[in-house]
Amino acid sequence: MSSEADFPDSKNLWQRLNGPTKIGLVFAAVGILLTVVGILRDPTTPVNAWSLGMGVLISGGTWGVVSWAIATAAVDVERDVAEAEREENSA
Repeated sequence: MSSEADFPDSKNLWQRLNGPTKIGLVFAAVGILLTVVGILRDPTTPVNAWSLGMGVLISGGTWGVVSWAIATAAVDVERDVAEAEREENSA
């Protein structure tokens, strides 16, 4: 019987993604969910493929890209601070 130790590269897609990408995908999913709920609850919005598709693309894309960018910037800042502290301690 094989185990995960036999296949070190057998991680699923979620495990292979980095932190900012995971954050972007989660926030995109939240944005999509909120949009679909909003469209379904609003009696004046026509529930058709066009309104659902545009809402999903706009909200999911915006929430996903913006949250990914913020998370990536935070990771870069933390990396720069750690590198500066390392250089300061070695000098």
